[in-house]
Amino acid sequence: MSHVKSLAVVLLMVLLLTLALGSSAAAAPPTPPATPDFGPNVIIFDPSMPTADIQAAVDAIYAQQVDDEMGPNRYALLFKPGVYGSAATPLIVKVGYYTEVAGLGLLPTDVVINGHVDVYNRCLAANNCIALVNFWRSLSNLTINVMGLSDCRSSGNFWAVSQASPMRRVNITGGNLTLMDYCTAGPQYASGGFIADSQTGFIINGSQQQFMVRDSAIGGWSNAVWNVVFSGVLGAPANSFGPTPYDPPPYTTLETSPITREKPFLYVDDQGKYNVFVPAPRTNSSGTTWGNGPAAGTSIPIDKFFLAKPTDSINQINAALKRGANVLFTPGVYQLDRPVAVGRRDAVVLGLGLPTLVPQRGNMAMQVGDVPGVKLAGLMIDAGPRNSAFLLQVGSRRQRNGASNPGNPTLLADIFFRIGGATPGKATTTLLVNSDYVLLDNIWAWRADHGNGVGWTENTADTGVIVNGDHVTAYGLFVEHYQKTETIWNGEYGRTIFFQNEMPYDPPSQAGWQHNGVNGYAVYKVADSVKNHEVWGMGSYSYFNVGPDIRAERAFEAPVTPNVKFHSLVTVFLNGNGGIDHVINDTGAAVNSTNQVSNVVSYP
Repeated sequence: MSHVKSLAVVLLMVLLLTLALGSSAAAAPPTPPATPDFGPNVIIFDPSMPTADIQAAVDAIYAQQVDDEMGPNRYALLFKPGVYGSAATPLIVKVGYYTEVAGLGLLPTDVVINGHVDVYNRCLAANNCIALVNFWRSLSNLTINVMGLSDCRSSGNFWAVSQASPMRRVNITGGNLTLMDYCTAGPQYASGGFIADSQTGFIINGSQQQFMVRDSAIGGWSNAVWNVVFSGVLGAPANSFGPTPYDPPPYTTLETSPITREKPFLYVDDQGKYNVFVPAPRTNSSGTTWGNGPAAGTSIPIDKFFLAKPTDSINQINAALKRGANVLFTPGVYQLDRPVAVGRRDAVVLGLGLPTLVPQRGNMAMQVGDVPGVKLAGLMIDAGPRNSAFLLQVGSRRQRNGASNPGNPTLLADIFFRIGGATPGKATTTLLVNSDYVLLDNIWAWRADHGNGVGWTENTADTGVIVNGDHVTAYGLFVEHYQKTETIWNGEYGRTIFFQNEMPYDPPSQAGWQHNGVNGYAVYKVADSVKNHEVWGMGSYSYFNVGPDIRAERAFEAPVTPNVKFHSLVTVFLNGNGGIDHVINDTGAAVNSTNQVSNVVSYP
């Protein structure tokens, strides 16, 4: 009997121990999910980190990148949800080349920086401080509560940038946003940028020659130089683009944007898991997607992405895409002997920290198949040492049924191309769009005017963008310095809202830059066969600095037909020799050394 009692006592003790262990296990906090391997150049900050440590880290990267215009380094500085900096110790983030600064919340208000996230003029020499070459960086998905610094720098958050430096999903409180760095000595020039899905206080445009703001809410805007376009922007100034340059300010304002799709972004959910959020398309939109709560869209867990590294082969990347994975390119430069092949509908190919794809054998860098709903975002594509016929192709010329879907457009957001500059390169055409229902949202196609491998016979490139697809809409289309017709639009029902261009600087002679007896080439040509096309806010500038008297017959060229419509066109003589004889077709005054700016309000 005593033996049975002892066994019962032992069993009871085991049961109690088991229950205790179970209770203890249930009470223990769950193990946080592991951070994905984004590689060494993605730096993730947590609000529990001391501000001094974060400040030291961002300062070190800025010191390396501030003058690294054509360098190979790439960085992403990511902030987990929470508050950074304080009134006593503000966090001051300065952003150099090839640096992405982004919050990791589902809403921009989930990450708050008390301080600044600034871009200042780059001082190329004493009294020559400008923002004209402040390219290749980005800011997104956070709140900046402007505070700190002293004297002039305390007057606002500075974002003195030019092309390829987008601001998206940013909420600025507590002070102004200034797009010009008026605190440095020198000419302080700036040359155009792009803001979308953001909310700000008052914006000081300053010396920005042109700028595009889309689907945002702003507290006012200071002025315009040649060409400023607002599309779906609450608080934007009224449309006032007129026939006289400068006065009234050349604002082109559209109350709504016809169709948009915001750029996908990385975020951390309440369980600490990483996801990519893919916003849904909007039609006739205005204001931000997030002002009244999370945007409509879909979350994709990070384990549905192949996290590409520069050491991965193109076979590994394409195999991941073929088996149904999305791809996230981590920071770095990717040398490709074959194109990245995107053949699945709704695939997401996202860059983190401005990764750069470089074809090596005259191949394309990327080819998208005849499928709808693809999202390409946050990528740089450089031409390689052997001439590529195209760098990026979207769709084939003969699309299969179902290849395009008006309710599920393909998106190219923040895609930046270079022909030369960083490394020698050649490409006949940069971007070819064959698919219907494609959105181009902040594209910069740049045949380099400075840097490495630059010259009329060195970084050769005929055309920046060719659009063959129907129902293609572009916001913020920047195409510069190509040697022949720079943008060719063959598709029907195309729309461009803001176009910025500089003609090539370096034609060696007029005889070497003409076609069929016509001096030069148009920078934006709508094909003679097109019946429906509309454009708002177009600028083209000349600066011929080699030949003695280089002239372009016209900047823009289009058939004269009722449904091909142009609004707010400007040509500018920057400097140099020669000029542009007409704005569009044979309409518009010449620009040259005696007449700097010519406006055409509408055409025909």
